[in-house]
Formats: sequence, C-alpha cells, structure tokens
Amino acid sequence: MAAKLFALSCIRKESHGDLSPRPHYPSMPKIPRGASAEGEDAAGAAAEGSEARAVLSVVGMTCSACAGSVEKAVKRLPGIREAVVDVLNGRAQVLYYPSFVNEETIRETIDDVGFQATLIKDEMSERTTQVGRIRINGMTCTSCSSTVESALQAVQGVQKSQVALATEEAQVQFDPRVTSLDLLLKTIEDTGFEAILISTGEDVSNIHLKVDGVRTDHSMRILENSLRALPGVEDIDTDPELSKFTLSYKPDLTGPRSFIEVIESTGSGRFKAAIFPHGEGGREAYRQEEIKQYYRSFQWSLVFTVPVFLLSMVFMYIPGIKHGLDTNIVNMMSVGELLRWIFSTPVQFVIGRRFYTGSYKALRHGSANMDVLIALGTNAAYFYSVYSVLRAATSPSFRGTDFFETSSMLISFILLGKYLEVLAKGRTSEAIAKLMDLTPETAILLTLDNEGDVVSEQEIDSRLIQKNDVIKIIPGAKVASDGFVIWGQSHVNESMITGEARPVAKRKGDAVIGGTVNENGVLHIKATRVGSESALAQIVRLVESAQMAKAPVQKFADRISKVFVPLVIILSFSTWLAWFLAAKFHAYPKSWIPYSMDSFQLALQFGISVMVIACPCALGLATPTAVMVGTGVGASQGVLIKGGQALESAHKVNCIVFDKTGTLTTGKPVVVNTRLLKNLVLRDFYELVAATEVNSEHPLAKAAVDDFVSVPGHGVKAVVRNKEIIVGNKSLILEHSIAIPIEAEEILAETEGMAQTGILVSIDRELIGVIAISDPLKPGAREVISILNSMKVKSIMVTGDNWGTANSIAKDVGIDTVIAEAKPEQKAEKVKDLQASGYIVAMVGDGINDSPALVAADVGMAIGAGTDIAIEAADIVLMKSNLEDVITAIDLSRTTFSRIRLNYIWALGYNVLGIPIAAGALFPSTGFRLPPWIAGAAMAASSVSVVCCSLLLKKYRRPRPLDNLQIQGITVN
Repeated sequence: MAAKLFALSCIRKESHGDLSPRPHYPSMPKIPRGASAEGEDAAGAAAEGSEARAVLSVVGMTCSACAGSVEKAVKRLPGIREAVVDVLNGRAQVLYYPSFVNEETIRETIDDVGFQATLIKDEMSERTTQVGRIRINGMTCTSCSSTVESALQAVQGVQKSQVALATEEAQVQFDPRVTSLDLLLKTIEDTGFEAILISTGEDVSNIHLKVDGVRTDHSMRILENSLRALPGVEDIDTDPELSKFTLSYKPDLTGPRSFIEVIESTGSGRFKAAIFPHGEGGREAYRQEEIKQYYRSFQWSLVFTVPVFLLSMVFMYIPGIKHGLDTNIVNMMSVGELLRWIFSTPVQFVIGRRFYTGSYKALRHGSANMDVLIALGTNAAYFYSVYSVLRAATSPSFRGTDFFETSSMLISFILLGKYLEVLAKGRTSEAIAKLMDLTPETAILLTLDNEGDVVSEQEIDSRLIQKNDVIKIIPGAKVASDGFVIWGQSHVNESMITGEARPVAKRKGDAVIGGTVNENGVLHIKATRVGSESALAQIVRLVESAQMAKAPVQKFADRISKVFVPLVIILSFSTWLAWFLAAKFHAYPKSWIPYSMDSFQLALQFGISVMVIACPCALGLATPTAVMVGTGVGASQGVLIKGGQALESAHKVNCIVFDKTGTLTTGKPVVVNTRLLKNLVLRDFYELVAATEVNSEHPLAKAAVDDFVSVPGHGVKAVVRNKEIIVGNKSLILEHSIAIPIEAEEILAETEGMAQTGILVSIDRELIGVIAISDPLKPGAREVISILNSMKVKSIMVTGDNWGTANSIAKDVGIDTVIAEAKPEQKAEKVKDLQASGYIVAMVGDGINDSPALVAADVGMAIGAGTDIAIEAADIVLMKSNLEDVITAIDLSRTTFSRIRLNYIWALGYNVLGIPIAAGALFPSTGFRLPPWIAGAAMAASSVSVVCCSLLLKKYRRPRPLDNLQIQGITVN
C-alpha cells in the first residue's frame, strides 16, 4: 500500500489543469492513450480504427498492488482504451486499437512487469448466454405476470426469466444454442398477450425509418437490397403498409445517416427517408395509447350507463315518468326493463369485451385473474336480469327485478379505475423519461477537410449522429453524444447525470457525456459512443433493470395471487349459497329482504359484491410501483440502485464497512514531507525512488531499472544505476536485516500520529530517508459518520494501510472499530464475520481490492469515481462520490420500504375488511348492504390508491442534517 501511495503521488499523468474534479462513469469512452501525444489526427485515427479485445491469464499476482502494476503498465501503451486486471482470478482484460498496439506487445509488457502472461481465446466468441428484453402488452395483475413467467421458464434453454407487471416487460436469460428469441415471443403470445422485442442483448442497434415515395413491392425490394449491401447491416424488416424499414446494424460500421443517403440516392432521388415518428416504439408510446383506449372506453360506457342509471334510480321516483316506464309491453315486461336491457347490452359485450378476452386467455392456461372476477360478476348480474325480463315477458303474473344497472355501472367504474391506474402508473417511470429527454433533439454536424479545418456546418437530428462524427457544441447547448474534445475549452454542467453541482472543466482530449450542458465556451467533439452505447443509455438501462428486478418481499404477493382469484370465487359462491339457504330455512326474518327483490336476488347481490370487491391488482402493484418510483428518485439524486433486492437489503443495514483510501479519504495522496537521514541531493533521491516505484513506466526506469521485485503489501525493490533500492514499510526493511535508526523510528511514530503514511527508503542496505504521504479526508466525512451513528448504524473502517495511520484516520472521523493491514480477501472475511454476528452489512469501497468485500456484503456500495470492477460488483453506485449519498441510499431504501409496507397494509386490509362487508356481515345489525356497483368502484379505487401512495415517494427529500453539510468538490494540485 505504501508503495502504491507513493507512486500515485510522485508520478502524475499529464494534467490539463482542471478547475474541478473529473468524475468517472461506468464504461465511459476514453481516447487511445498516447494518441494525444501524436496530435489531433492521431486521436482521430485511433478512434476510427476498429476496437479489439484481449483476455490474458496473468500468473504471479498476489494483491491489488500487483494488479495495479500490471494495469498501469498496460495503460501506458499507445492505443489502449481500457485495461482491467482481476487479481482474484488472475486475468487481465484489455480493450485496444489494433492500429496502435497488438496482443503480443500487451503480453510482453505484462511479462516485463514481472508476471507471466498468456493470451486466452476471446471467451465471447461462443456465447452460451444471451439476455433479451420483451415488452408484454395486456397484463392486468400479478396472475398474468406469473403465468407468462412460468411459461417462459418452462422453455428449454431458458436459464432465468423475470416478468415485471409495473413495467410490462420481461427480461429473459437464455442459451442461444438451445432456443431463440422468436420461440420466446411465440411462447408469450401463446399465453394470450402481445409480445414486442425491445433488445436482443447483442452488440447491435436498431432504427426505424419511414420512406416516402414507395408505391410498389418492387420498390421496397430494391431499397431493401441496397441497404443490405451496406457493411454492418445485420437484419432488415419491412412494413409495406406503413412504408417502414426496421434495421439492425453494428454502429461501429454504419449508421442511420448512411441508410438515409443510400435510400435517397436510389431511384433517381424520388425516395425520401426520415426516422419513423415514435420509431422507437417505446413503453411510453404504448402507455399513452393504453391511456387513450381506456379513456375512450370509459366515455362510451358513460353514454350507455348514464341512461341505465337514470332509468333505474332517478326516473323511478318521478311520478309521470315512472308511470310511463312501468307500462307493460308484453305480459309483465315493462318499458323500463326493455330500455335498461337495450342500453346495458353494448356495455356488457362491446365495451366490456376486453374482460371476456382476458378471462379466456387466462383460463385457457389454467390460471385466473382479475378479468375472470369481473366477467363472472357482471355476467351473473346481466344474465339473471335477462332471465327475469324474459320470464316477465312470458308470464302474465311474474313481476321480476333486474340488475342491469349493476353490470353496466360495474364495468364503467372499473374502466374509470383502470384509466386512473394507467395514468398513475405512467408517472412512476417519469425518472426514465426525464433521463431520456436529456438528449438534445438536434446537433450541429461539422465537415472537416484533410487538414482538420471546418468546411461546413449542418444541423441534423441528434439520432442521426454516427461514430466518429465531429459535433459542434455552442454555449448553453446540450452535448449531443458521448465523445472527447478535439478543439476548444469550456466548463460542462454534468449535474443531470452525476448530481455533481460544480461545472467540470473540459479541454482537448477530455471525455464528455451526452445530455450534459455546455456552459461558456465552444467545443468540437468527436462522437465515440452513440445510441444505446452512450453513458446516458447505460444509466437508463441500469434504472430499467432495477425496476425489472423483483424485491424478495414481492414473493409474498406472488404467493397470494396464485390462490386469490379461485378463493374469491369460492367465497362468492359460498356467500350466495349461505344467504339463499338461510332464507329457505327462515334463518332470518322476511323483513330483512328489501321491497324490490326476493331472497334469491338478495343472495345473488351479496355474492356478486364479494366477487367484484376483491382486488388482486392492489397486491400486485404494492411492491413494483414503489420500487419503480424509489429507484427513479435515487437516479435523480445520483444514487443508482440496482433493483428491488438492493433496496430491500439496504433498508435493513445496521453496519457499514468503509474502505479508507478513496472512500473516507480523497484517494489523491500527496507527499507532505521528506526527511533525509544522510547527505544526498533531494532531486537525485526522488529520481531513484520514482524509478523504483513505477518500474518500466518511468522514462528513467526504462533504461536503468534491473531486478525489479514487488513484495505484496510491503513495498518494492530494484537495482537502479547499479544501486539496490528498497522502498516500503517498516517490516520490509527489517526483513532485509537493515537497521532502523532511533531517529527514523521517531519520525515514523510522528508521521502515523498525524494520520500520514511513512515510507522508508534504503540505498545499498542503508536507510537513507523517510517519506510522509497524506491522503486528506473527504469534506463532511466526520459529519456523515456522526449521522450514521444517530441512525443506529455501526461504522467500521477496513484498510490495507498501517495501524498507526488507520487509527489516526478513524479517530478523526469518529470510527471506533478499525481493521488495518488487511488484504482484499481479509476484507471479505471480515464482512462475513460481521454477518455471522447478526449484522446486515453494507460495504462502501472504490477499488479492485474492494470487489470481494462488495460482493460478500449484503449491500455493496461503489463510489462512482472508482474502478469499473468495483462498480460492477456493487448493488448501489454513488455517482457523485460523496459520502453523504451513503446516508441518502439507506434513508431512501427505508422510506421506500415503509411505503411498500403501507401499500400492503392498505391492499390486504382493504380485502380483509371489504370482502366481509360485501358478504353482508353488517347487514343483520345495521341493515347496511354494499351494492355490487359500489363494490366495483371500491375495487377500482384500491388499485389507484396503491399507485398514488407509491407516487408520494416522488416528494422524497434526503435527511435534513445532510442539508447542513456543504460538501464541495475536491481538487488536489
């Protein structure tokens, strides 16, 4: 650790003099290292080259210091986009540009560092797992989603399937060698729902184009053949009716602008192409259409239901009109009964057709859903009424009572409830919509000549941007694409992506993110990641995946939903039978029976009320809607929560393990003091130490370093200029039997007492000097620990640093429990020990060495400025790298789960109380009876209330003590 800290502080990459910290983003694009040294053209050449991937086995690594040495050495090579070293599995993965570097050079570089590297054939060449996302239209309750999930899971080759009711999507992990996406789509459609493929999990992009001027199938075929001839086009689907082309393509090789140029250059220019309106066919477009459909259905139902309501409950009390309605037409059938029959029939069979369709699909696959309850309840009321009217028409003495108003009003209220429900559900995913809206609608495309001078400017649709395009970003405009700056300097506001308030300085060679706002200067950027590859798209996918993942508490609702509908049907029939038999055996006085009906009709009304008041939807929506809103709120505050499992675990956390370097501290160590024990020029001393530390990466070291040895966890030694140099901690010096003077011992004790790390340097087995390195605390760290203590969350610090420095840092921030000099596997073991003691443990870290502990913990939290491996291993990513967001994550999860509990209390309480009341439990004592249409309205209201309860999470505010913290960005010069 000591060696690593000194290397970080002494040897710096070329700085552009940033005015503020530069956050790191998962999988953010980087220009080839070394390209900037060659100038702008070299950078462009690297970006334009095709990207390759190498996987190497690295033997001999024992700790994160080893991994760091390998990673730094590889990244120093020109043309390296990214290098990640996994010390646990002994592997290195390198993304590089073949025009700058090759696999053999990478392998030799790792060998030169002192480890044995062997090239492994790319494991991705023969994939055994693929993940597809599918939109499912038509699901109404958890019974529907469970049916689809079970059907998908039964398909051979499917490894895992998740179906989310709230997002109306399925995520299926399958073996492409055994099954296919077409079969999965067919399986969903066989269950009775519409299936639309969203993504295939492959490295392809999709676009929908509308072509004007196409009049014949022959023209469609000509255009299709022209497009297929383009390199990178994977697949083309055509829709002649809409003149629509759907293309799947590899963005590395081609793009939408190329497609439009090919189309418009075909057929003497008579074809015109543009991106299809709402071409992405997103979930939002479907939801808007669903809202319109329910609204139209409700409006039409009112047209027929209002007359039925007036005929049944208003006009019967107006003397003149009542006489006309009671006039008999055929035998005892009156005008009023006939009119109610006529008006209620379209509501039952035309407007209510969706409930019949849904019931049929569910029953065909051996399940029952809310549609079954509605269809049974309304059919019972409608067909009994038909029987009553027909018997009156054929009998000179029978005077029946109809319930036509029950069936029509029931359907109308349920449609109103569904309309309000989809309206509210649409608002639960507003966070994703807001993220997607960050991308500007247009962009300024620059055309450059061979010398890099601007030839022309053109305003284009931002969706037409392709890789390697040069885009002009004017002050106040949004950055149209991920890329890097090739000209200009400015400050960019990245708060909408990271939550970081301070604008970040951008100059030539700096990476920019699509959707961020350029503050003051003009920038020319080269696009590197577009469409689904962009950082913004990755964040959206992360939030969508989080909303797809079911929280464990959701299993409770799933178990209930499997038996809920059959149980309600049994209860409904039992209620009718109990009241009917009670009347037959005179168990209650006849005075209880209302004047307008007989005992059978009273029993029937109780039975129908039970059937339509029960609501499985409220239970099914209790968890997913709250998780959707909670993860969306977290994303807007820079806290990316990877699903319901992470949310549920985080709210139980009562112990947090903090890494020190880069988590509690800034992770930017600086040399604060150097004490020489012998006469030596300070510059010569630093050169010898620096050459030893960074080995082959330092210019001096490339020519002068021999016999380099890294001693994991202790330091390094090497021969530089024919001198044996040892740089490391006290134990390394003692191992080599080098005497440590009393003066050096005192300097070490003093250094560690000031929360600094002391590094000893010996030359030719004689101790020459002590270097003190300080890694300053992050602002607000002390206050964060204090707030966690007030939340009854225990804080522990685990670090690979020495005990003296660790204890001093812990004392400064207020942490009582410290584990120092810990290796990566020991951090994970400590987490497991805490779990065995009964703690629910969260681990907060930022480095590769934290990954084992992040995985072992109940909740892993990765600081956003950390490594990609840490971010991948974590359950929660803190984008702003601020410790205060640890509190926000825990508090948000607690708030979300208190809302889920409230939803369940309401949904279960509603059914537990509502069903007995609908069954007539209060009727004997109070005479209160719940008409079926009111029961149906209550059922519809329950779902709406649960969704609205979840929506209140959008008003979440982080804990008040955090508002008093002025946590600013950190700059280490």
